[in-house]
Amino acid sequence: MSKEVLAVVEIMANEKGVDKEIIFEAVEAALATATRKSYDDEIDVRVEIDRKTGDYKTFKRMEVIEDDVAIEEHPEWYIRMMDAVDIDPHAEPGQYLEEEIESIEFGRIGAQTAKQVILQKIREAERKKIVEDYSNRVGEIMTGQVKRVDKGDVILDMGDNVDAVIPRNALINRENFRMGDRVRAYLKDVTYKPKGALLTMCRNCKEMLIELFKIEVPEIGDDLIDVMSAARDPGFRAKVAVRANDPRLDPIGACVGIRGSRVQAITNELNGERIDIVLWDANDAQFVINAMAPAEVKSILVDEDKHSMDIAVEDEKLSQAIGKNGQNVRLASELTGWELNVMSESEMAEKHQQENAGIIETFMTALDIDQDLAEVLAEEGFTTLEEVAYVPASEMLEIDGFDEDIVEELKSRAKDALLTQALVAEEQVENAEPAEDLKNLEGMTEAWATKLAQNGIITQEDLAELGTDELQEILEDIDEKTAGELILKARAPWFE
Repeated sequence: MSKEVLAVVEIMANEKGVDKEIIFEAVEAALATATRKSYDDEIDVRVEIDRKTGDYKTFKRMEVIEDDVAIEEHPEWYIRMMDAVDIDPHAEPGQYLEEEIESIEFGRIGAQTAKQVILQKIREAERKKIVEDYSNRVGEIMTGQVKRVDKGDVILDMGDNVDAVIPRNALINRENFRMGDRVRAYLKDVTYKPKGALLTMCRNCKEMLIELFKIEVPEIGDDLIDVMSAARDPGFRAKVAVRANDPRLDPIGACVGIRGSRVQAITNELNGERIDIVLWDANDAQFVINAMAPAEVKSILVDEDKHSMDIAVEDEKLSQAIGKNGQNVRLASELTGWELNVMSESEMAEKHQQENAGIIETFMTALDIDQDLAEVLAEEGFTTLEEVAYVPASEMLEIDGFDEDIVEELKSRAKDALLTQALVAEEQVENAEPAEDLKNLEGMTEAWATKLAQNGIITQEDLAELGTDELQEILEDIDEKTAGELILKARAPWFE
């Protein structure tokens, strides 16, 4: 029987391409299962095969348990401490004691049981091997052959009995594949599933576009050109931002290729997707101007706080700048990471005028100055009282007609106005009344609700946005558990 065991291991290891140790473990499990069945599952069994000779031994296993533990089923699987110490004086609960018993013959094992156990072990080993092999290839573009289309999902045969899936929502619009078609896709994820390893691929992600550029443009692979970002409207249009690490190199020309050969190859792969190649710039405003191509930007206004830019184009070119269904501005926004507001020059002028009117009115009221002086401040770029109060005096002295007395007076008035505003805001908070939904919240007391309102937490929604530690800082007499429960009750509407 030992030679037969070694022969089975050798044959199956070679046939399935898995490690011999996996097959040995599968045979041991099959022998143990068959032995248990011959005892009607009354005993627990372990089988040990000698890896060199093929000889094997069978052991009855018993788990050591405390004397007072109740045994509901399989009493032969356990041994109490008082009996275990007679066999092994050093026995402890949780350990196993073993007793060698007669081994059944390998050739007399129930064939179906052995086959099922062995094949199951082999399948598990194959799946783990696939996950291990392909996990290192996540992020690559790979090619497979269409095996079938299942409810819109495309199943690819990757070779070596490995399948991959391109979910329907990861395909490019209007794409249709037939059995046998060769398809390239981006390997996005590899996961282990009980029924087999799952390779998930994608064709409409921006990573696919970037990897295609790396394949088609050798300069990118050689690190002479970097792809800085990409944005896609899959199947229709895309924008890619590139920069050259060598000042002598034209990154856009290199990506386009001779007579557009390189970018055309990518377009063909992506079902005719039109691709704009944009020059990346460290200056955010210039980068946005480049990204808006083919639209020509006439003026641009940057708002660092809101991370947005207002872009003005010629009135008759507004529709081109926005693009069909907002496509051009949407892709430019995604490419640059800025929120972009595109408008005509006339709309920009009107908006600027309205904003200036509000700023001028604020300065006139808060600083008690005439319109002419307020207009000068606005024209010089001052938009808030904080800027007037705290910008260096040397900058304000550069304004025509401003001397030290005027600057000092303006700064003093601005600081007084800010102090007044702060006092009014503080008084409003101190006198604030909690909303009904906060007062009626289960577990809330009137004192807590009042204290919260005085700290700017007026409504149940305000409370829901707090963390436990923040609530404890406001309500010093509340414990962590109660604070957490109160916040969860405030957040209940979020989950309804």
